[in-house]
Amino acid sequence: MDLCPGTYYGRKRRPPSAVRRPPSARAQRDAVLIKQITDVHQASHGTYGAYRVHKQLRRQGVQVARCTVERLMRARGLQGVHRRDRRRTTTPD
Repeated sequence: MDLCPGTYYGRKRRPPSAVRRPPSARAQRDAVLIKQITDVHQASHGTYGAYRVHKQLRRQGVQVARCTVERLMRARGLQGVHRRDRRRTTTPD
């Protein structure tokens, strides 16, 4: 990688806090949404998936897309309970 030595050593001299960027608007919003999503998921005793969590957040007045809820739930490892398939006990005539 071609890099000017002045750039390399200039960066190396800076304290680590000066190198980091401030959190983006998306990261700040995600932090707020993760808290709300986790609260709704825990209130449902872990049964709600992204669809129902999204629905509940909308009822609470939170403007958020379902795909955003899915992304954040996936990142945190939150899942809803899967419904079982119905078993047929008899065969139709």
